[in-house]
Amino acid sequence: MTIIETAKMNGLDPQAYLADILTRIHDHKINRLDELLPWNWSPLTTALPEAA
Repeated sequence: MTIIETAKMNGLDPQAYLADILTRIHDHKINRLDELLPWNWSPLTTALPEAA
């Protein structure tokens, strides 16, 4: 099974998933790579500034 199919089976958008993990993997700790697997993955969220 491909990583694309695995992402789909876990209800993820494969393009968004791959784009995110490819930007994060280079500085991700090796002992935490399981966080990037499709069944554990959650996208990074950026905090939006609050309206003044």
